[in-house]
Amino acid sequence: MGLKETATVITDRLTRWWNYCAYGVWSDTRTGWRVTIIKTLNLSVRSFLSKDVQTAACGMAFRTLLATIPALALIFAVGRGFGLVPVLQDALLNMFPAQRTAISESFVFVDSYLSKSSEGLFVGVGILVLLWTLVSLMSSVESAFNKIWGIKHGRTLWRQITDYTAMFLILPVLMVASTGISVVMSSTLQNLLPMDFVTPLAESLLDLSAVVLTWLTFAGAYKLVPNTKVNFGNALIAGILAGTAYEILQWLFVSGQLYVSKYNAIYGSVAFLPLLMIWMQLVWVITLAGAVICFSSQNIFRYSFSDQISEISPDYRTKVMLAVLAVIVQDYDAGRTPRDDQKIALDYKFPLSLVSEITDRLVRANIIYKALIDGDNKGQTGFVPAVEPEKITVGFTMRRLEQLGSSDFIPDFGNEFATVVETVDTIKDKQYDETDKIHLTNLTINKQ
Repeated sequence: MGLKETATVITDRLTRWWNYCAYGVWSDTRTGWRVTIIKTLNLSVRSFLSKDVQTAACGMAFRTLLATIPALALIFAVGRGFGLVPVLQDALLNMFPAQRTAISESFVFVDSYLSKSSEGLFVGVGILVLLWTLVSLMSSVESAFNKIWGIKHGRTLWRQITDYTAMFLILPVLMVASTGISVVMSSTLQNLLPMDFVTPLAESLLDLSAVVLTWLTFAGAYKLVPNTKVNFGNALIAGILAGTAYEILQWLFVSGQLYVSKYNAIYGSVAFLPLLMIWMQLVWVITLAGAVICFSSQNIFRYSFSDQISEISPDYRTKVMLAVLAVIVQDYDAGRTPRDDQKIALDYKFPLSLVSEITDRLVRANIIYKALIDGDNKGQTGFVPAVEPEKITVGFTMRRLEQLGSSDFIPDFGNEFATVVETVDTIKDKQYDETDKIHLTNLTINKQ
């Protein structure tokens, strides 16, 4: 084989591989780890681009900058009551070594903030503004995460106030506890091991514990912040990746401090501010990218056949809809445990996005509803018929779905196009009359 033929073969293979990774993988129903990794990477890239993470990170960086002083003020106010302000300051400096200058400057503003907040009318107003700033920041974070997950409804305002305020009140305790654990570990090692061996081992263990704490922090955010159920395994994987990227970013900023002198020559005493904004922007990019990975790894099966679904014909959509409804009705009629949309999609290799869309329409048409499952599966939900199974025919289903949504809102449409309306109604009535005899319980399903 000549050089030209070899190049052609390599080009063809690379093209086929690219087409499979970019498009064809979503038609692959295999569940092996190679297919799973390709789907996860594919969906992560798509989500990263479509969710406009860069723009969201810019907005979050600005909101974080506004909320930094109020957040530190609340943390220090709690810590001051226990005499732990020096410990909290050391903990913050150790947690964010890349921003020691910015944090040190923030301490000055925090002291001023707390001194002013204890004077006259500013006591009540200052506390309200402080809490509102923090709740607004966390609400924006939740909105960004919910947008990545495709969740339309976030927490209620009351839950936001209670949850986020509790988190900022508990945060100082956690910071002090982590510092105390580090001290205890170091003291224990000094008592158990020789001094010449303790120092490097203690430093390694403390560095490792800091990295693990960073992983768990990101994993906890991906698990708890979105207003939906997130699997901890997927959150942990995303947390490890995002936490590692964050630690690398910290190292790059710490090791690049020699370039600060150049910023001092340009910005003077506020040279830390542009560096802080760049750092915040990159941290939020990492954070939101981790949320995208968490979402992608948990929902790869939701996007199977995504290209085909976007161009699905009404005929095939109707067939899949009747198949999904037949499964729900026959499960109920046979006394089997009701299945939710994910279980139906997995059992019959249906695209979850299509099944979710179908079940949502059937619920809105009052043909089915989601019920809590009793017994061993307590707390889980599954779909059951909203009317007696014997009443659910093909004609009944199609009539309910055809009538779902807005109609008769165009003025004089029925008079000006009376023959059109009459023709369509006649066709539909004939279809409904013929299919009213076909019950969903009588449709054959080869695999239950």
